[in-house]
Amino acid sequence: MENFAASVRQAEVALRDLFEPTPLQKNDHLSAKYGAEIWLKREDLTPVRSYKLRGAFNAMRKVADGASGHFVCASAGNHAQGMAFACRHFGTRGTIFMPVTTPRQKIDKTRIFGGGAVEIVLTGDYFDQTLAAAQEFATAQRANFLSPFDDPDIIEGQATVGLECLNQLGGAPDLVVLPVGGGGLAAGVTRLLGELAPATGVAFAEPMGGDSLRAALAAGQPVTLNKIDNFVDGAAVARIGELPFGALRRFKPEQVLLAPEDRICATMLEMLNIEGIVLEPAGALAIDVLQDIPDLAGKRVVCICSGGNFDFERLPEVKERAQRFSGLKRYFILRMPQRPGALRDFLQLLGPDDDVARFEYLKKSARNFGSILIGIETSQPENLDRLRDKLEQNGIGYRDITRDPVLAEFLI
Repeated sequence: MENFAASVRQAEVALRDLFEPTPLQKNDHLSAKYGAEIWLKREDLTPVRSYKLRGAFNAMRKVADGASGHFVCASAGNHAQGMAFACRHFGTRGTIFMPVTTPRQKIDKTRIFGGGAVEIVLTGDYFDQTLAAAQEFATAQRANFLSPFDDPDIIEGQATVGLECLNQLGGAPDLVVLPVGGGGLAAGVTRLLGELAPATGVAFAEPMGGDSLRAALAAGQPVTLNKIDNFVDGAAVARIGELPFGALRRFKPEQVLLAPEDRICATMLEMLNIEGIVLEPAGALAIDVLQDIPDLAGKRVVCICSGGNFDFERLPEVKERAQRFSGLKRYFILRMPQRPGALRDFLQLLGPDDDVARFEYLKKSARNFGSILIGIETSQPENLDRLRDKLEQNGIGYRDITRDPVLAEFLI
């Protein structure tokens, strides 16, 4: 029986019809920061700016009727674009189901990648509704449903990322850090490493608001999360895939590192401002959790940057969340006495580097006190600590709502 590594080698050879291996680059900034040898596998530089093209291409090339097949998928992002690109390559028909809420930019990119080979169907407000419609359509049309991660050929295709890393390094790294969504990439790469580089350590990175792998490892089986945070849309999956979990169940929950969504934003800005690398939130996961890994010093570490499909219209939100995480921006609700000069007295408490970024004042004449929503930006986190001390010393009532999930959602 053919072993997994041999199958991955065949997939990697076939993949060269589409694109050359993505770069594996040593990053001097991160290497100096962690005292280690940090390498970035740049999957954000595939033709569709994510690794998803690998699995879609591999699964489609294995279908017996190849050129005349009809493929169906449900996706609002990278999987849709990967399948569309592969449909155009093979000259096959593709039907891609997307939620009605999918941003126009993603719809347009998918259509461009597919050329005239794909049809896009917008249905469902939530992905579960879209998925159900796609599966029902595929069954009725007797088409090939292309799962984003729960398929052995998809997993095999994603494993080519790991094979390229070994070839490009000329040997095995000490550690590979893998982002996890549905688990297809992690399952493929870890299985390959198990055969070709069993001494290489593995760490997994999940968004804190979508820890489906960690929950499954703790329970001993896949579980469905009650709630997920969709900010890291490329990895915010409520339930790890059955097949990926079968390959990953040997790992411990402690090997899954959880990245806070706001901290991911700080990592995205760091890579953009310092390195000029554009990463989507899921693409920054592996880099972000480096700070949580002990004993990195002196090790050769590969981080998989899984994608760079970032909509720059989201940049203000990313900057906002990064500032809040770094302590450079806070939001307060102040209880101010309704008298002339009260606002002036407050403003005199601000330091030279403090800037008012948000101000809303609701004056109610029937009350002695009014409420102010104020956002303050500054250059050092300690400045806002000093401001808080001054508020208390001057008897100004306040509530810091920066990290209050409910109030922040409605007011910020």
